[in-house]
Amino acid sequence: MTKVRRLMTTNDWSISSRQMQDILNSTHDAVVAVNEQGIIILFNTAAEQLLGIAAHEAYGEYAQHKIPGSRLHCVLETGLPELNQRQETGNACILTSRMPVRDVTNRVVGAVAVFRDMTEIRYLAEEITCIKEMKKLLEAIINTSQDVISVVDDQGKIILVNPAYTRLIGMRQEEVLGKPPTVDIRQGESAHLSAMQSMEAVWGIPLKVGPAGRDVIASAAPLIVDGRLRGSVAVVHEIAEGRDLSNQRQARYTFEDIVAQAPAMKAAVEIARKAAGTPATVLLTGESGTGKELFAHAIHSASQRKSRQFIRINCAAIPETLLESELFGYEPGSFSGALKNGKKGLFEEADGGTLFLDEIGEIMPSIQVKLLRVLQEREFIRVGGVRAQPLDVRIIAATNKNLEEAVEKGDFRKDLYYRINVFPISIPALRHRSGDLPLLIRHLLTRMNREYGRSVQSVAAEAAAILAGYGWPGNVRELENVLGRTLINMRFNDYTIMAQHLPPLKSSACCGEESLPAAGEHLPCRTLEQVVEEAERRAIAAELAEQGGNRAEAARKLGISLRTLYYKLEKYGITGSSAV
Repeated sequence: MTKVRRLMTTNDWSISSRQMQDILNSTHDAVVAVNEQGIIILFNTAAEQLLGIAAHEAYGEYAQHKIPGSRLHCVLETGLPELNQRQETGNACILTSRMPVRDVTNRVVGAVAVFRDMTEIRYLAEEITCIKEMKKLLEAIINTSQDVISVVDDQGKIILVNPAYTRLIGMRQEEVLGKPPTVDIRQGESAHLSAMQSMEAVWGIPLKVGPAGRDVIASAAPLIVDGRLRGSVAVVHEIAEGRDLSNQRQARYTFEDIVAQAPAMKAAVEIARKAAGTPATVLLTGESGTGKELFAHAIHSASQRKSRQFIRINCAAIPETLLESELFGYEPGSFSGALKNGKKGLFEEADGGTLFLDEIGEIMPSIQVKLLRVLQEREFIRVGGVRAQPLDVRIIAATNKNLEEAVEKGDFRKDLYYRINVFPISIPALRHRSGDLPLLIRHLLTRMNREYGRSVQSVAAEAAAILAGYGWPGNVRELENVLGRTLINMRFNDYTIMAQHLPPLKSSACCGEESLPAAGEHLPCRTLEQVVEEAERRAIAAELAEQGGNRAEAARKLGISLRTLYYKLEKYGITGSSAV
């Protein structure tokens, strides 16, 4: 950090206020700063867009009057930071961090607020340069960011990384500062070097980074001051649920693995068996946790393609900037950071076999167009390529969305819907197949006894009645989670599940959460920030349990991105299975 501070105070990094304003205008976060009188002295473009106030109307005004909810006057009075505070502005839910700005004598001479629109978090693309006069302001912005940020100088040496960087990459500051930007890369090309060589921003470069070789995507922009290249700033996002393909190339389940005695489930299995004998595209629909992936495996295993590849991709878990190259592959040199020899896409790898497109309802319109071409023409073109390649792939798609409604709203292409809806199969929710519940419990206990080292053989009548009377909003996935918690509550010499072994069957209780205090109930002395964080933690845990551990669906219901959900799960120590 000493080297960083020395670099930040050199004359080479001096910059005018106008240039600083230009840099802050390039950020996606709204930034507002006031002097010690509470008068607005900095108001960037993102602040104009988010707060609906023109910059010329804001400058010279008291923040307390112009932006009543900013609380910058409170920070001036207390000298204390207010971090990660929720704030409602119109229809937007905003996360705000406010920091005092102090001079060399530690006197508060101003305050800065950074606003982030949580309703639609986008890639953070900041152009940062370090200067002596604004060092405190820049450090406040960078260190309160939840994105992984690194900065290199014009010599290609790392001069700054934030706390989020060390948490994700797994390397300490002293291990990377002063080193080339390739020091943390195990596989792939540095986004910093690509941006500095091309003098243009680069986006969505896939990398493996850090000692653990984590899969991430990196975006970077060159930092240009007065026409001169002064460095680069990069933002890195982890691919939280990237494609788990290296160890999943064959189907693992057959129709014998599906428990089906209830009429609705038997009908679904019968339709799926018929579909397996044809090359038709299959669309699996049903709520989260009903077993759509299990059906996809079984259809492939019973098809003529059973000896070939079965590849699954979760379309909701991979960013749009990466999804196209993952599906269709790319040619050498097609974009900055591309592998020298190009790369096969999933369609190419699945040739002759089956490609399972899970969460197909989450695919963006730009990818829907290309997917439609594949289904219509039975050929594809790699990213950056010009030659169409023939394709022989069976498509099985799955979604928990109502695609007909999505088509009516314009969120999903009608022609693509008709192409994938050739052989529709609706999988019933567990509450609509209650007759299968005892069979499912026995089926799951057989496997879980091996996993947990138990010998549970039966369920007492009272416990069975409780399980039968529950609505199972998370379906089979939630049932599996509840049985897992039940086994943990039992002693090793217990052979029968009793009522007292069951966790409370409420959405929050399934995650081991206590209910929130009732209105008027005495609360322990805590700050508002602690109360808000506790409420947020419980809300996330409850929704995760409600969706049976399906993180993609929980994120959708909560109205946040999947990446934000993973950050908050780690922040609050919340665990939950996302496997079917």
